[in-house]
Amino acid sequence: MESNDLPLTPGSTGPIRRVWAWIRRRRRLMVVSVVRGACYGVGTGLVGLVFWWIQLNL
Repeated sequence: MESNDLPLTPGSTGPIRRVWAWIRRRRRLMVVSVVRGACYGVGTGLVGLVFWWIQLNL
């Protein structure tokens, strides 16, 4: 457990603790989604640059 993690006990049902618990449970999914989006963005940019280069050389 990291030092900034809030311990979750059955009595800790405050909204902030619930939000942190939700984030902790879905952290991996969020990271995968961000990486996938970055890959799509880089791929789209590269394809755009290739077509731009082709247009310049025609």
